[in-house]
Order: sequence, then C-alpha cells, then structure tokens
Amino acid sequence: MNIVIDTSALLAVIVAEPERDRIVELTAGHTLIGPGSIPWEIGNAFSAMLKQQRLGLLEIQEGLKIFETIPLRLVKIDMQKALSIAGEAKTYAYDAYFIDCALRLGAPLLSLDGGLKRAALKFGVQIMEV
Repeated sequence: MNIVIDTSALLAVIVAEPERDRIVELTAGHTLIGPGSIPWEIGNAFSAMLKQQRLGLLEIQEGLKIFETIPLRLVKIDMQKALSIAGEAKTYAYDAYFIDCALRLGAPLLSLDGGLKRAALKFGVQIMEV
C-alpha cells in the first residue's frame, strides 16, 4: 500500500519522538511517498532545531544520515492543483502538497500535524491515526 507521509511524521522517527515506534509499525512493508519538497522541509526543521538549540550540529548530521536511509519516493508537485487546494482549505502550500499527493495517488496520509489532517479531511483524504 502507498502511504503519503509528511515531514512531522518523518521527523518524529528521525529524532525518536514518542510516536516513533507506532509510525514505524504502521509503515512497515508499505511504500512511503511524499512531495518533492520534503528534503527542504527536513532541512528547514533541522535549522530551526539548531537555532532553538534543541539539537546540536552533530545530532543534525546524524539525523540527516537517518533521513537518507528512509525509503521515500518523492513525487513531483502539481503546483496549480496544490495552490487551488491551499486557497480552498485556507492553508499553506506546503500542507497542500501533501493533500495533493494523497488525492492523486488515492493514498492515506500519515501526519502528526493537526492542521494538515483537518484540511486533508475536507478533501476526503483518509488519515492514518498514530
């Protein structure tokens, strides 16, 4: 089964948040998919953690190594559709990219982001609960 996984869920696995084991359990044996923006979002999240001194540079470098081992298929963003979704849902384009992926692929969405999940539900996207 294809699963669209967002940055919040990936980061929970990478930095060993409490949801980590459940996310790994839910995704084992399935194909993980996300928009091509994920690497930039991971980088942005890591830079925020560095700025906030939540993680040090060595921890971030280790996190990037972990990220690179995650079997993730990145798909091209349909920018026109994503911006239409963003406008209708009154959300950011970054959230709309995940919704668009889930809709186009007919795949459930795995996210820890409440706002993204609420917006996705408005479009009939199935949400995987952690």
